[in-house]
Amino acid sequence: MPFPKISEARDLSDEQLVQEIVATKKQLFDLRLQQATKQLEKPAKFKHARHRLAQLLTVEAERQRANNS
Repeated sequence: MPFPKISEARDLSDEQLVQEIVATKKQLFDLRLQQATKQLEKPAKFKHARHRLAQLLTVEAERQRANNS
């Protein structure tokens, strides 16, 4: 399963970006819950979700720096 591209995150609007961040954080919480209850089938989902969250937060930080300049 390939990682999502950061260009996809850059194409999102500001509102969509915030929604994606919230959704990804919720997904990570759900994955942690599944892992704690021994129901997680694909541990690689953690890596993908964390990678996606990092991309989204990076794009958000870039936009904030651009607006402050």
